[in-house]
Amino acid sequence: MTVPPPTLTAAFALLWTWWSWNIPSDLATMLSLRFIVDAYEAGTIIAIVSGVVSYLVVLRRSSFASHALGHVGFSGAAAAVLYGINPFFGLLSFTMASATGMSLLGKRATHRDVEIGTVLAFMLGLGLLFLSFYKGYASEVYSILFGDIIAISVQQVELTAITGVVVLAVLAFFFRPLVFSSLDEEVAEAKRMPTLFLGWLFLITLAAAISVAVTVIGVLLIFALTVTPAAIAFRLTKRPLYAVAISVLVALFATWVGIFVAFYEVEPTSFFIVTIIFAIYVIVRTAPLVGRLLRPRAARTGAGTVGRNPVPRPPAPR
Repeated sequence: MTVPPPTLTAAFALLWTWWSWNIPSDLATMLSLRFIVDAYEAGTIIAIVSGVVSYLVVLRRSSFASHALGHVGFSGAAAAVLYGINPFFGLLSFTMASATGMSLLGKRATHRDVEIGTVLAFMLGLGLLFLSFYKGYASEVYSILFGDIIAISVQQVELTAITGVVVLAVLAFFFRPLVFSSLDEEVAEAKRMPTLFLGWLFLITLAAAISVAVTVIGVLLIFALTVTPAAIAFRLTKRPLYAVAISVLVALFATWVGIFVAFYEVEPTSFFIVTIIFAIYVIVRTAPLVGRLLRPRAARTGAGTVGRNPVPRPPAPR
């Protein structure tokens, strides 16, 4: 007897074998597991830090620096694994050392691409050297490349919390000078602001933020948390505090939902986080265009006619 092919509804249901669609019940089941609680704690801290840093990254046009420091962190993690050290410490030390070198080699953020590329090439060479010396299976280095927040340990959660609190405290204290120097570096120099110090401070905080964000998103996808949330926020508002708040909310939403979905699926958590953030960016980016296309043609024509040929007013009485 020939077995009929499954219907579309049945095939769709097979994709969600473990998902009951009872969100409170599913969430309660997840939070009863310690490793999921650790993932949510670390993810929340990382999302807040990345959301705040993301605003400054976009404002200072330092996306390439974010990309470079993430790859430099991979070299640090490879060195730490080679010598039996926690990869987080290798990642943090390499990113901070590279951030210092970038800030000293290039005084202005807008003219620092050559220096960033030079440091990046050297550090990637070191990473390749360290991996060639390592004879085992570097699973921890692999997780640094692609992120694995579900496998995060209690010690990593504590390190993430300490690093995140320090970064947020520094940014809160220097936020206004950093924003001012980011908007117009030449005016900041004319006002005798320590632009070199502020540039170094920004890169150091970016290095620390990347070091903790790599745990969630991985080196190869670091843009998702350090650039895209602020890119979305800048599309919605021009006010700094509102933009920072939106950036943090986007990062939190993507991280929380990504962990939730990844618990019931076999795909990596970082894939869902990146997909959610990208989807939000596409919606925000295309919404104004779609709105203009859907606007009635008569309304557009009428508005233009009124603008070009205003209704004449009666003369004022003498």
